[in-house]
Amino acid sequence: MNPNNSDTFMGHPKGLFLLFSTEMMERFSYYGMRAILVLFLVSVTQDQQAAALLTDPNYQAGIPGLGWTQADALSLYGTYTGLVYITPLIGGWLADNFLGQRKSVIFGGILMAIGQFLLFAPLEILALSTTASLYLGLAFLIAGNGMFKPNISTMVGDLYEEGDHRRDGAFTIFYMGINIGAFLSGILVGAVVVYTGDYKYGFLMSGIAMVLSVVLQKLFANKYLGNIGIEAAAKKALAENKGKKQTLTTIEVDRIKVILVLGLFVIIFWAGFEQAGGLMNLYANDYTDRMIGGFEVPVAWFQSLNPFFIITCAPIVSMIWIKMGPKEPTSPVKFAMALLMLAIGFVFMIFATLEQGGDLTVKTSMYWLVGAYFFHTMGELCLSPIGLSMITKLAPLRLASLMMGAWFGFQAIASKVAGMIGAQIGEVGPMAIFGGIAIAAVISSLILFVSAHKLIYWMHGAEGQVISKEDTTNQKPDTATA
Repeated sequence: MNPNNSDTFMGHPKGLFLLFSTEMMERFSYYGMRAILVLFLVSVTQDQQAAALLTDPNYQAGIPGLGWTQADALSLYGTYTGLVYITPLIGGWLADNFLGQRKSVIFGGILMAIGQFLLFAPLEILALSTTASLYLGLAFLIAGNGMFKPNISTMVGDLYEEGDHRRDGAFTIFYMGINIGAFLSGILVGAVVVYTGDYKYGFLMSGIAMVLSVVLQKLFANKYLGNIGIEAAAKKALAENKGKKQTLTTIEVDRIKVILVLGLFVIIFWAGFEQAGGLMNLYANDYTDRMIGGFEVPVAWFQSLNPFFIITCAPIVSMIWIKMGPKEPTSPVKFAMALLMLAIGFVFMIFATLEQGGDLTVKTSMYWLVGAYFFHTMGELCLSPIGLSMITKLAPLRLASLMMGAWFGFQAIASKVAGMIGAQIGEVGPMAIFGGIAIAAVISSLILFVSAHKLIYWMHGAEGQVISKEDTTNQKPDTATA
């Protein structure tokens, strides 16, 4: 327990708000880059624009990019986001066994800042080709995220003793920080790109935000986090147990099974949800009427809808859970609700494609996208912060960062699947993709509702359920070790 936990703000340790601010700036960096990456890839090059002007004097030149096909851009987007979420497995293991969470966060933040600046830097300075500088920048972002992401989340849980009722509320506050950063990034990065006429200045702004994140953590961690995250958890546990590997108990094995089973449903949810930065981003750009009077809404601004809805709706959802008291749904049921909300969101996208009537030259109302993002956000609120909190409840302490990394690993698989699905837009069309995701989400939701009782049993009271007499005596070690 952090010795400074007696120093509180809004009923929580002040360290929570340091982690809130650190994560807010990191998410500004990530989502700012995410909002423009696919658009940067598919926008025509300056040479292509010049050639078009020669043949058509009325050609409207946009912001130049790399001129990739939509399929190639979405494939890279899926690979990038997939690797962003799989590397936390490595970062979590390194933190647990060698570096500790604090050093991992700082090191990861520095790598991500370098990655953003590589995407911004002029090619003549780097002496690299356009493609090489792109891949190098993405590689630094992927590696840095792997070190940063699982460890900042784990430190939030470490601020509280086991059984502290404030933990779920802490993750809701932490999640608000994530989405304030995401909301501001879409608005500000989108505005900077439009104002400068150059996507690279969006990458510059994202890099500056990442530097601020590292500086905040470096300046204030000792004061507000005490000894949290300094020593590698598994290393410490091994020393305290006289060098012997700790055997997993039956209850710990059951709880890990819950994480793995729910992870399968998480893949389905995020594979649909991650269309936001890929296919739905392109849909907003190519097939949506974005005019309000004489003003055209920048495409990147649609990426701020999700965090805007989270900022405005998260307190309401949190209050609903509190008001429900003992009738509050368990984590598996909330996950099932999330999948249902995802399906409803894609129903809005189905109506958008129906409005086109099969003619892709017809622009659809932007309000279909607004409705889709709203319901996707409601689903996210039932799943993402709940999942982060659940990991800190179910994972053995000595495996906390590793299991958090595994949780993000499910998102990695989902992100790659999302890119593969989106890349089929030219083959099957938007209706088949949106409809297919909606059907898969509904079926998955029903399966999870039916399976919830068994999963709750495997939790063995981790969420405050009544623990059976059998559980109190079923602490015998399993064969697995950690």
